[in-house]
Amino acid sequence: MSKLAIIVLALAAALLCCTRMAAAAPPAGSQNQSSQEGTAEPFLLGLPEQEGPLVVEAHFDFYDINEINDGAETFEFTGVLTLKWKDPRMAFDPAVEGVDEKIFQGAYQFNELATGWYPQVVLVNEAGMFDMDSVILRVEPDGTSILVQTLDAVAEMEFNMSRYPFDKHRLRAVFTVLGYDRDEVQMQVPAGGTGPSAGETRVPQWTVTGLSESVQERPAAYAGSLGVSSTFVVSVDVQRVPFFVMRLVVFPLVVIVFLSFTVFWMDRSSLGDRINVSFIGILTGVAYILVTSDQLPHISYVTLMHGFLNVSFMTMCATVVVNLVVGGFDKQGKYELGDRIDRACRWIFPLGYFALLFIIFGVAMIFY
Repeated sequence: MSKLAIIVLALAAALLCCTRMAAAAPPAGSQNQSSQEGTAEPFLLGLPEQEGPLVVEAHFDFYDINEINDGAETFEFTGVLTLKWKDPRMAFDPAVEGVDEKIFQGAYQFNELATGWYPQVVLVNEAGMFDMDSVILRVEPDGTSILVQTLDAVAEMEFNMSRYPFDKHRLRAVFTVLGYDRDEVQMQVPAGGTGPSAGETRVPQWTVTGLSESVQERPAAYAGSLGVSSTFVVSVDVQRVPFFVMRLVVFPLVVIVFLSFTVFWMDRSSLGDRINVSFIGILTGVAYILVTSDQLPHISYVTLMHGFLNVSFMTMCATVVVNLVVGGFDKQGKYELGDRIDRACRWIFPLGYFALLFIIFGVAMIFY
């Protein structure tokens, strides 16, 4: 009897457990409803309903301009991009939430906990790198959202090298919101803002002369349509510090050119030595042309530096021609004519060389 009683009690206990589990189970369909309520609300994944486009205020602060590569026509920069917009669906009651401001800090909180819409920004003129590192999202009680994110990027643009090495450039980083045209999202510069800042930005061989922010419209290549998108443009005006190029290229080559003029003071009987001096200067000029060509982009126009190198090269070639002419006069016994040519070239070549350089410099500064 004791064994039978134990079996009966075990069956009764099992039946009681099954009854409680059935009572605790949710009714049909309630599980799907609970699952939907636990996920991000679908309407928060799109733009808020309103008349006209959603206004997104943008501001950028430079940490540093790491490199300006005029050969590849790119520049690398790091900074902080701040975006501000208002989404009434994100509004909350501080008394209920217990906070005056919701903060989602770091990639995990931003990606996993923040459920609202946000502008996903891309760099239109990206050149191989666009990394966003740190991120923080602040949501105010009225739904105003402020997204702050640091980025490291490389942008490309067309450089005008006509005045090299006295060239100036306006570097532009062009941002737009991915997937929306101007009728949906409108970028805007904060009214009364101070514009971008560069802090203690220092770029080797360059000087930052100005910063500006603007909003421009361009074909909506990132909106998936044939419309027009609103873009936020950050511009940095830079000017090359020419001392490096002047010290390593210009000054040494000017000295070499003037040394080639010494042939007009050399004895005309040693024609071979005079021509050797001229050819040494020519070969040196060719070497400088090859060195500087590696630092310039492959362009189809002549820069100020090209003009300087070409004039220097042609001037030294002219000394060879004059030496041959004077040598020919000496063979004909016209020594007095050779003397007059040598004396005249002692002044004509230096003055003519400087005059040509002045003309080239003036044309480059006026017309380019």
